[in-house]
Formats: sequence, structure tokens, C-alpha cells
Amino acid sequence: MKSRFLVALAVAGLLQGFGALRVQGAAKPILVHYMPWFVAKPYSGAWGYHWTMGSTNYNPDQFLANGRRKIASNYYPLTGPYDSLDPAVLEYQVLLMKLGGVDGIIADWYGHESYLDYGEINQRTMAISGWARKAGLKFSICYEDRTVQTKVNNGRIAATGAVSNAQQSMLYLQTNYFADSSYLRLSNRPVLLNFGPVYFKTDSQWSAIFSVLSNPPAFYTEDTRYAAGLGAFNWPPMWRSVAGVLSLSSLNSYLDSFEVSSGSWPSSIGSAFPRFHDFYAQAGMTSYGYLDDRSGQTLRETLTRALTNRSHFVQVVTWNDYGEGTIVEPTLENGYRDLGIIQDLRRKHVEPGFPHGTNELSLAFRLYEQRRQFGNYPAIAAELNRIFTNLVSGRISAASRQLAGVETYHPVLYDFKGGSNTLQFAIGGYLAGGAQVAMSTNLTSWEVVRSYSSTTGLILFTTNISSQATSRYLRVQ
Repeated sequence: MKSRFLVALAVAGLLQGFGALRVQGAAKPILVHYMPWFVAKPYSGAWGYHWTMGSTNYNPDQFLANGRRKIASNYYPLTGPYDSLDPAVLEYQVLLMKLGGVDGIIADWYGHESYLDYGEINQRTMAISGWARKAGLKFSICYEDRTVQTKVNNGRIAATGAVSNAQQSMLYLQTNYFADSSYLRLSNRPVLLNFGPVYFKTDSQWSAIFSVLSNPPAFYTEDTRYAAGLGAFNWPPMWRSVAGVLSLSSLNSYLDSFEVSSGSWPSSIGSAFPRFHDFYAQAGMTSYGYLDDRSGQTLRETLTRALTNRSHFVQVVTWNDYGEGTIVEPTLENGYRDLGIIQDLRRKHVEPGFPHGTNELSLAFRLYEQRRQFGNYPAIAAELNRIFTNLVSGRISAASRQLAGVETYHPVLYDFKGGSNTLQFAIGGYLAGGAQVAMSTNLTSWEVVRSYSSTTGLILFTTNISSQATSRYLRVQ
């Protein structure tokens, strides 16, 4: 009885200060569950497990008849298989999220130790968190305590040291993630998810794990709330599959049950998902089953439910789990469709004035292609940086003109500003050879009035436009 009383006091302490729960940012933030575990040979010198599933039958160095690399997935990313440490890829992904109506990222995290691939995943998690900050997105962590189970099973740590090991992970999170201003918070507490729990099954363990933190997290586990946490999140219930298929009625029954249970909790996270179509059977493992995409209707229905129920956040499952086929990241199979659904439903349920549509999503891929081509050319790379800044700032027209200039190898004019006596505009686009501004009074003969050498800085041209009898025309070349 005494130990139960002490645990109750500890839990009460964790929950003190929440009061009326306050969410940062949008009324109900839309977050994507993100896998930072991809390693690709063109960037890192080897293909990681998550493109091959450890099967010699799926070697990305081999190409199929359709020109695609042979990867362990039923879906193929628009960029081809990528590395989660590649800055060109990360820039592309956060731009898609920003333009696609996503508020932030929940990264699947295996800890910080240099053990198995955990260190690589942490390195890539740190990378995507930095790009999230640049794009104005929120960031959060989903802690995998199954890693502790693995370390105990493999003799890396003793079972008696498991809580201490998890405490070290929490202290690392506190210093390296929770302290960041872009980290997602609920009533000033850092939001932390746990996929499980798998190893730590008691409230006393979680209370002890969080006891080392100066500001314990707003904690969510899968399906069931622990007393040390605020609530839970749902996930595709593939364990309900019959003959390898999860029916729509079984899915809805699960979602109904979750909403009933979560009604008594302080908080919950509502998940939405496009499908479940894993690659495990093809790679020689056991499939979890199949949830039909229904031409986008599965995502539309689950996202509508998550946006309109009493949950505090929405978690889209997932951005890029290619092994399980739950991705909303653009693929050759589905294009930008899933992000278009997120845009539509954000406009309907969260932000009526959300300005972006599917046409703008292609700008992220076009910028990615130019990074691949011109990333080592300082003047053009600097212009691509300005395009990124304009895109995340919502200055789509200017970014579109700049990008078109780079693609066609021409300088362009944008950001026209006029005063009573002056005209100013920016010169962007393709600037590897510099630029010249020429003037004409008759559109036939032109005189160069200003020359600019190749530069990494922003070029601004200003001219006097006080009243003159003769019209003047300007062009950049």
C-alpha cells in the first residue's frame, strides 16, 4: 500500500501545472510520424536495412525494367530511395510538409547510444529537427523503449540497469531536443510519445524514468494511458486483421473504442492513416496484414475523424514508413494526392484561409532537382537558399519566378517596390554568370546601366523614376 501511495504522489506531481491544457500553434496541430532511419549508398556509401530489409533479393544497386531501383517496398519515393541525412532531401521534405498543411514532425527515436543503428538514427533525427526549425515546423519525439529490451536481451545492459539507461536517454532528450524553442509543448511541457510501452510496463518505472527531468513531459503511449502520462494515441490495428485483411468495419470499431476510452483521459492524440500495405512477406518475414487505401478514402475518413474528435493533436501515420506502406510522402504510385487530402481537410476543419493547393507542392520537388544539379555552385546555391526562405514564408509568387529562372538558365526580376520617386526590384534566378540591367526608351536599342558579377548576396536594383517626358523600359540579361 505504501509503494502505491508513493507512486500516486509521483504521478500527481507529474500532472501538476497542466490545468486547462494549452496547445501551441494551430487549434489542433497536424503532425506526421517520421522515420529518420534511411541510409542510402549515393550519400553514405552503403544501403541501409530499411531499403533492403536485410534481403539479398532487394538490392537498390539493381534496377528494374521500369528504371526504378530494387527496394524493399511496395511504394517508390518521388526522389528515389534517399538518405535521411541528405540536406537536399530534408529541405524537400520540410517544404512539402509546410506547403502540405502539416504543423510538425514526430520522429521515431531509438536513443542516442552508438549501438546497432541507434546512433545513426539519432544523428538523422537531429538533422530533421534542424530543418523543421528552419521551416517553422514543430518537432517531437516518439521514444522506442523496445531498444531497452534489445539491449537487455543482448547483454548490452543488465535488467537492473534498465531504468537508469532510460533515464540517461531522457536527460539526453532534455538537453538536445526538449530545450529547443521549436519542440512541441502542451501547457509548457515537452510532448513525448512512446511506441508501446514494450519493456517498461509499470507506472512506477515511468515515474522513476521521468524523475530526473526538470520539466517532465506530456506523455502519450499507444492505445492505453499510463498514470504517468496524459493519454494515448491510436495506430493502425493490424492485429485485428482476418485472413490478412483489416476490414473497414473492424477499423471503425477500433477507432470508436479508442474514442470511448480516451473520453475519460486528460488528453489524447488522434491518428490518421492512408493504408497499411507492408513488404514483410516479400522479404521473408510475416506480414501484419493489409488495410485498403480505397483511392484515398481511408486517409480522408480517418483524418476527418481525428480532426473533429476531442484529441489535442493529430498524428498522420506515417510520413515515410516504406516498409509498412503507410506513407503520405509523394510517391510514383500516388503522387501528391495524400498531401492534397491533408490540405483540403486542414482548410475545412482547422484553417479556413489555408492558401496552398497541390499545384504548389511540386515547387518542393523542383527545388530538390536544382539542388541536385547546382548545389556545388555558390551563387546558385545561395539563390536556392533564398527560394527556400520565400517558400516557407509563403511568398510563392517570388519563389516561383526565381525557380523558373534557375531552371531556364535566365536571371529574373521579382519583388517590385515603388516609391514616389524610385523603383526597386530584386534580381534572381540563374546568376552563375552575373547579370546586367539594360534600359531602353524605344524597345529597340538597349543600354546597359548596371552590371553585377556572380555573387552569393541578394541583388537589389534601384532607379530614380521622377517625372520624365520619355518612357523608359528596363530588362535584365
